[in-house]
Amino acid sequence: MCSQKITNENQQIRVRIAPSPTGPLHIGTARTALFNYLFAKKFNGAFVLRIEDTDIERSKPEWEKEIIEGFLWLGIQWDEGPDKGGPHGPYRQSERQEIYKQYIEKLLQEQKAYWCFCTKEEIEAYKQERLSRGQSPIFHCLCSELSPKQIEEKRAKNPQAVIRFKMPYRSVAFEDLLRGKIVYDSSLFEDMVIAKNLQEPLYNLACVIDDYAMKITHVIRGEDHISNTPRQILLAEALGWQPPAFLHLPLILGPDRAKLSKRHKVTTSITQYKQQGYLPEALINFIALLGWNPGDNREIFSLKELIENFSVQKIQKSGAVFNQQKLDWFNGYFIRKKSLSEITKLCIPYLQQAGFVGSGGEEQTKKIEPMIALYQERLKKIAEIPELIDFFFLEKLDYPKELLLWDKMTEKDTMAILDKLYDLLLNINEPEWTEQSLRQLIMTQANQLTDRGMLLWPLRAALSGKKASAGPIEIASVLGKAKTLERIKQAMEKLS
Repeated sequence: MCSQKITNENQQIRVRIAPSPTGPLHIGTARTALFNYLFAKKFNGAFVLRIEDTDIERSKPEWEKEIIEGFLWLGIQWDEGPDKGGPHGPYRQSERQEIYKQYIEKLLQEQKAYWCFCTKEEIEAYKQERLSRGQSPIFHCLCSELSPKQIEEKRAKNPQAVIRFKMPYRSVAFEDLLRGKIVYDSSLFEDMVIAKNLQEPLYNLACVIDDYAMKITHVIRGEDHISNTPRQILLAEALGWQPPAFLHLPLILGPDRAKLSKRHKVTTSITQYKQQGYLPEALINFIALLGWNPGDNREIFSLKELIENFSVQKIQKSGAVFNQQKLDWFNGYFIRKKSLSEITKLCIPYLQQAGFVGSGGEEQTKKIEPMIALYQERLKKIAEIPELIDFFFLEKLDYPKELLLWDKMTEKDTMAILDKLYDLLLNINEPEWTEQSLRQLIMTQANQLTDRGMLLWPLRAALSGKKASAGPIEIASVLGKAKTLERIKQAMEKLS
């Protein structure tokens, strides 16, 4: 951790998250948003949501909607943004074109930027020629030497010209709040393209203008942006502005410690996690610990507790390895902490999607609760529930008769045990069909055998049709007398 002071006493902290609506909300973006949110709340500052939609072709309203819904689902609330407004809007870059224009014109007028008319082919040929002579392929554009008249003539002929920033050649140093002093030699940079035209800036310029206009004091983002920082500092200085403070978070890594990517076959979309039945509490807890450590052995935090305990001093510099098993553990923990009523309500949409239930209201919820209760302790993801309890809703189960056989038991022996059990259960009166009475009767019979599995295994298989399920006594108590007897009868028919 570097020694630079994080905040000034009289400074109002203002941070931002600036996603591009070109795809779903990525778990890395969600983590960056969370760290910004925690930092802002820790210092009673403001957290701004800005939509960076300058990529007109790839930016879609549906992606913006999904990103906003994803943040809200996670519980990450902003103080200013496109939906809330604020004193420094608009908060979509596509609505800020006139703001950009005045600063682009300022850079052009002060000859800190210039129109570039070089084609991609010309630029590539230039770089290849330098490589052939053993030189670095840095493009040195000569358009900066054109006269105003030449520029006017070329613009009339070439409307596709871009605007480049005239890179000042010097050492650029900045204090990263996590990594300490970082130094770049800007003579190794090309004159970067900063705008397609007077109203369409590219990322680096739009970012600098927006951060200044929105009074952003601290930029907390991924370490993949470190190379952008010296360029943005130079742009800010060219416009006469003091750059914000910077902190670059460690990357999220795959199990092989390479940058997390599609090849790791890890879900990265927050929407997909939601669809799979992960809880927002679990995801928040998990991503908070991807690169941050409270300094002790605690692992479980509410959002409020994260705000209380968060500090940038406890952010690690090294990459954070994504551990799917750990995420599942967190999710299972928070599922178990829910009340039965809460978890049942969360399960119902998945059961509706599977076609097992309709929209039956509270009566339906009460009916399903006993089924969910059998699996709440086992659930890793709520989306698993239809597959786990489907047998409760089926009239007839489809499974091979071999599933009914325990260890080295024969079909004949299994048939005899189920037949006897059927007669015993048949004599239980409906009001007495409780888990307690069933346990006493069934376990009495099971304990008389050399191996209790000889009874419990075929009964469980008969009732659930699965290799793994809740216990047969618990299932029978939920199924009820009629359905339990019917399942045992169907099992005996398979064996006969």
